[in-house]
Amino acid sequence: MRTETASYRLCSLREDVMVEVDGGDDYILLTTYWGDTTITEPSAAVRESLERMSLGPVRLENVLPRDQAERRRVERVLDLLNGCVVHSLGHQDSVGPLLSAVPIARRARFNLPKIERHRPLRLSKFAAMRASEGELVLESPLARHRVVLHRPIAAQVVTLLSKATVIPDLAASVNADVALIREIVTYLAAAGMVLIGIGDSPASARFAEDNDPLLATWTHHELLFHSRSRIGRHDNPLGAMPSDLRRVQVAPAVKPLPDGPRFPLYRPTLEELAIIDPPFTEVIEANRAIRDFSAGDPTTKQLGELLFRAARIRSTHEISQDDLSYLVTDRPYPSVANRYELDLYVTVNRCAGLSRGIYHYDPQGHSLTLINKSEPEVAELLDVAMVAAGSRQRPPVLITMTARMARFACAYGGIAYSTVLEHVGVLQQTLHLVATAMGLAPCALAFGDSEIANDAFFIDWPAEVSVGELALGIRPMDDSIISQSVEESCFVDARRHLTVTDRLLY
Repeated sequence: MRTETASYRLCSLREDVMVEVDGGDDYILLTTYWGDTTITEPSAAVRESLERMSLGPVRLENVLPRDQAERRRVERVLDLLNGCVVHSLGHQDSVGPLLSAVPIARRARFNLPKIERHRPLRLSKFAAMRASEGELVLESPLARHRVVLHRPIAAQVVTLLSKATVIPDLAASVNADVALIREIVTYLAAAGMVLIGIGDSPASARFAEDNDPLLATWTHHELLFHSRSRIGRHDNPLGAMPSDLRRVQVAPAVKPLPDGPRFPLYRPTLEELAIIDPPFTEVIEANRAIRDFSAGDPTTKQLGELLFRAARIRSTHEISQDDLSYLVTDRPYPSVANRYELDLYVTVNRCAGLSRGIYHYDPQGHSLTLINKSEPEVAELLDVAMVAAGSRQRPPVLITMTARMARFACAYGGIAYSTVLEHVGVLQQTLHLVATAMGLAPCALAFGDSEIANDAFFIDWPAEVSVGELALGIRPMDDSIISQSVEESCFVDARRHLTVTDRLLY
């Protein structure tokens, strides 16, 4: 084993922090990712410390003054700026830091714990390592820091912490001194990446994370997705992409029509719908997922009305944003900035007027294009839908939503996919409500098979990805919720609700 060598603490400000010192020394203004911070009447030690830290990592003992009162003043300022202070670990045998804990949240706190030699240690199951800008980065949705692993020894320690271990065993595995490994592990624990367990040995160790009821409902991927799609626990850019990434062209407002036979769909008139539609409150109360598809099959006319009312393009117009000009559309359901990145594919099992197969819906021309008649792929899509619906029958019709990411991501980087999923919910609800008003049996599905969809729809993953599904049939005649809703409503306006009854239950 190597002889013990010295490590030391380094501190710096995040690269995006700007320090502006007033000419009269009355205040220091720091412009940060989280907003502006003003320090009034700073001492010379505070001013010098911040100026030096803005230039890069400096040794902590060289930043803190010897005078105790001044030292406490500087420490209070650094505590105030915890969300902007990068904590790095240096070593006399290394050129540059071994690792750096970069704050990614305003409320980040970095306190080095004391870890005994034989305390069990393990990497958090929510931590993940990836490559970024030529270095390895360790991240966790539970942590308010991102750890950059500058040197191989830091990455080695992280990989060995995938199972419970102790500091001496880690040191022996990487052939390094115990003191250095203790420092690396201490930094990882302070950053929220490593857990300190309880127990006499790694084999019997217990870690609080494993039995935390608040974490029991979360998987790593879901919690990471949640934390990164909301502001507050990360520093990823949100909204418009940087100018060098905006070279990605905005996808067209309407996907070019695929080759294949086209089938124009029925277009109802709004005047007709106003007469025969049930009241909105009645539709809301009757709306639910129906998993029984044995009552019958929709017709092409009903399918045309559903898509017309829920997903057609009502109008188009061109807008300009910065140096970009693109076409936007207006449809019956809302979409952020009218981007409307969703496309619909209709898989027909049984529908009067349409042959069995897979169709692409054209929202502008309100028509279907037959793109695939492969029986195995039709069957696979319908079987997955049957399982997702918890039904015993394949649905007569399956509507699959796909997202063309270039339509949205060029202006909403960082939140693009989470917003797409919100749009899926909006469109599913719109389809659900319209189908309920029409007497159809809708069932929004919780999952689908993206691999099957890629092949069946001939889409170019990940430029276009399947994101949601809705199964469709005919509402059973004995549906108690609809029957009760209509029966009660008839006492209010018998003539109007006679039509409603025919409409909903026919």
